[in-house]
Amino acid sequence: MGLARFIVDRWGALNYKSAFADPAYKQPSREVFPHARRSWVPEEDWRRLASYTMFAAYAHNQAWEIASIQDHTDASARREFGDPAMLVASITSHMLGRQQTITVPGAEDAEPSDGTTATPEAVHAADVQEKLRAWAKAEQFTLRLQQAERKAVREGDTVYLLGLDAAKGRPRLSVIDPGFYFPDLPDNAGDSADYPDRIHFAWETDADPLTGTKAKLRRLTYELGPIGTRTVSDSNGPRPVRVPAYDMDGITPLMTGGDVYNPEAETISRLYPWNDEPSTITCYLTDAEWDLDDIKADQDVHTLDYRFATFLTRSDGEVLDHLDLQLDFIPAIHVPNTIPEDGHWGESSLSPLLQLFDELQGTDTDSSQASATTGAPILGIVNPDTKGASRRGEQKKIRVQPGMVVEMAQGGNIFAVDTSPQLAELRNKTEELQTRLSLNSRMPAVALGSIDPTKAPSGFAIDLSYGPMEPLLDSMHLPRDGKYSLLFKMVQRLYKAFQHPDWTGPVVDVQLMWGTYKPTDKAAVLEQVSTGVRDGVMSLETGVRLLVEAGYPIDDIGEEITRIQSRQFAAARDLADATGSTDAVGDYLGININPDPQPPTVVLPPTEQADDQEEQQPGGSGGNE
Repeated sequence: MGLARFIVDRWGALNYKSAFADPAYKQPSREVFPHARRSWVPEEDWRRLASYTMFAAYAHNQAWEIASIQDHTDASARREFGDPAMLVASITSHMLGRQQTITVPGAEDAEPSDGTTATPEAVHAADVQEKLRAWAKAEQFTLRLQQAERKAVREGDTVYLLGLDAAKGRPRLSVIDPGFYFPDLPDNAGDSADYPDRIHFAWETDADPLTGTKAKLRRLTYELGPIGTRTVSDSNGPRPVRVPAYDMDGITPLMTGGDVYNPEAETISRLYPWNDEPSTITCYLTDAEWDLDDIKADQDVHTLDYRFATFLTRSDGEVLDHLDLQLDFIPAIHVPNTIPEDGHWGESSLSPLLQLFDELQGTDTDSSQASATTGAPILGIVNPDTKGASRRGEQKKIRVQPGMVVEMAQGGNIFAVDTSPQLAELRNKTEELQTRLSLNSRMPAVALGSIDPTKAPSGFAIDLSYGPMEPLLDSMHLPRDGKYSLLFKMVQRLYKAFQHPDWTGPVVDVQLMWGTYKPTDKAAVLEQVSTGVRDGVMSLETGVRLLVEAGYPIDDIGEEITRIQSRQFAAARDLADATGSTDAVGDYLGININPDPQPPTVVLPPTEQADDQEEQQPGGSGGNE
């Protein structure tokens, strides 16, 4: 007797679905998830890709279609009222907060309030912060963030891809579906603390009978490798490729400008603008297509044969065949939804709740059917009028409608089957399941919008009800903080790689500050800040930061502090009495109140006596007369 394999992984919560885990092999059904079982998809990615489809189906009210294919039954009567989509939207919005702010530590010190001179580091931090915010606005980063994080919460993973657009003169940001993402993890074990040195983005394109185009597999590959000699595009052969570039003698290979060859180690090094030491590593980009017919059964996305590949060409004519991007990093960021247990993949927020959603959908379906019999009850008629009966003795069917009159024979009676008690029990069951869903998802009813705030005992009670959600959001922010800090570092490096004239100085650390998710009493926060700053127990910088977190429309903390101080004349007078320095007062108010050290020479108009003396001088006008 054989034993089926018992698999415990990031997607084990879906094993109860026979379509997701075949009873014999615990693998997704090829009938339900054909894309996950394509020949070029590695076996270790089957369950991951199938889970993405499963979660998306639940979030789009299409779980009934999977059930229909799985059980070969008509599941169109199944009711799905959007509970998974509501949960994903709630978790995403609360995790992101009302607004997200790009912050560079030390930027607030660029305009000191004590009259001192800002350090070069603070000035550079403020400059980078302003430029990154301008880049985020141009790239619609807030929209990309919402798009990516919705995928991460729903499916467990999301991927950003950065590329340098020479035409626009800035790095471009794209959100990649995690189903297209295939990292080359060590030994395909999925356990790595560092980001892999080779990743693929792969997808199929359908055949076009009109143009005769075959179905193809397209694959973008980013990989880190040793810096090699210079290559150039060659489109003269049967297909475009890249070939080594040689000197005039046709023997000596050429190197990219700035590269240095080390004969002892037989390596080529390059000093990148963001590094202090030369590096021997660069990133290569390959963009190629394969006809699906040319992919052998023993090949997958990691082992495709380049002999059958067709390399694509960039808009500037460069063939994307191991093109040297002159970067020492892969410009892709994988963001997991949770802290990865296996070193890479995250877990969907829907994963441990799918059985609850099934129970809710089943109860909703039963309630829908029960409500039909409650609204149009089943009638029983004793001794009806037999005039409408057929010759074969069949009774006439009666349609229930308002104002209906039923004729019955002597001793007849009519009664209705009351199904409202069963409907009430089903509704109670729905409320019980919704309470369990709120508990297991760690999303309180007030966060899901299912509680009437007017019936809450107090605002403090509402604030306490958010308690279970705080550790959930903290655990979700933890794997994201480092990823977004890395993303903004890559943006700075790409600007430097482009040799943008406005981007000088070192690459600095950047943080993405999450907004508050709780309803805030702005008046209470304003009173707290006013009292704290006035009594000297809170700095003005901290007070303004609290106002920003409360939702006040303050774009720049440093600029807001400057505006506030420029109107505090009483505080400026106290500063003058304490220091006796007009310079300190002028810096505090942001104006120049010192007179010029050398006033201009006063030129007086000529007097009548001076005019008479001029006329009496020899050669004057009076002597000539």
